[in-house]
Amino acid sequence: MKKGLWKMKDESIMNKNQISLEQAANFARVALAGLHRAWPYKIGYVYESEKSVRPPREHHPVFFGHFDWHSSVHGHWTLVRLLKLFPQHARAEETRTALKKSFTHDALAAEAKFIKENPSFERMYGWAWAMRLGQELLTWDDDDGRNWANSYQPVEEEIVKHFLGYMSKIDWPVRCGFHPETAFPLAQFFDWAKSTNHERVLQQVKEKALAFYEKDRSYPIAYEPSGQDFFSPCLNVADLMRRVMPAATFLAWLDEYLPGLREGKMGNLLIPATVSDFTDGQIVHLVGLNLSRAWTMFGVASTMEPGDARRIVLEKSAAMHTTEGLKYVDTGNYEGDHWLASFAVYLLSGVGLAE
Repeated sequence: MKKGLWKMKDESIMNKNQISLEQAANFARVALAGLHRAWPYKIGYVYESEKSVRPPREHHPVFFGHFDWHSSVHGHWTLVRLLKLFPQHARAEETRTALKKSFTHDALAAEAKFIKENPSFERMYGWAWAMRLGQELLTWDDDDGRNWANSYQPVEEEIVKHFLGYMSKIDWPVRCGFHPETAFPLAQFFDWAKSTNHERVLQQVKEKALAFYEKDRSYPIAYEPSGQDFFSPCLNVADLMRRVMPAATFLAWLDEYLPGLREGKMGNLLIPATVSDFTDGQIVHLVGLNLSRAWTMFGVASTMEPGDARRIVLEKSAAMHTTEGLKYVDTGNYEGDHWLASFAVYLLSGVGLAE
């Protein structure tokens, strides 16, 4: 890896793509490495009998690589986004060939069938990335992209059904820094619904976000991070609320939610997490935490005027988190390499800021 390859172009608000052509090819290389790699694989469901026991690829003919289903989904998303932004990058042809191998009509139909029959499978983290992938395909002016979007539609439809059903019965948010967390998926469904004009999903997200988080005050910043976080529960909520609230209302809410932000009194939330072991599948989550903290900080800061003290604090911290996180996207250890490129591309291409 060339020194300095994993860097953003500048430290300003991420309202534009920050990925270079060279970076695009290298992020694609990392994502391609695990796309059709069947093993190792972590199964995310319960076998009810010996008859259920089959290789993952038979259950998931598209999303069987990258160690687990949700990582495979956002690995595919990474490749789609990079191809969409950089149609001529050095690995573009290889990427398109790999995606054609994945996105066949029959294979995606099988994925939709599995989701239909397993309504709590990958709820809601995997669902969130699946909707992000769907949105990327639907908004891509490309012949292959349009064909893949059509074939992918049954997957989206089944997830939307499960999502709406789940929203009707979930009374409390899940507040943690990893997969079951609630705010990140709600933000992804919001962006998808906004881009597709799906009013029912949009309304459900708004209602649940306000019900869960509108009354939050003085977030206990001293409790973050925990030892295997790849999300900040605090910042994910803020990144969601800036979507569902009018700007002035959000900024007033933010002052009560994080009263120390203006003075930079945010404890460890402003300090990039250290990662003691990149070969440990849980500890390496902290690399993802640095990247996701950065994109949520940039997202929240994007609602503020230049010179706002809160924006200055957030931009400075986000830049530090970005620099630290990008150092370890490609360590050669599969524990992190199977997913961290997705987080880097999400951050550097400004996902969530332009929807």
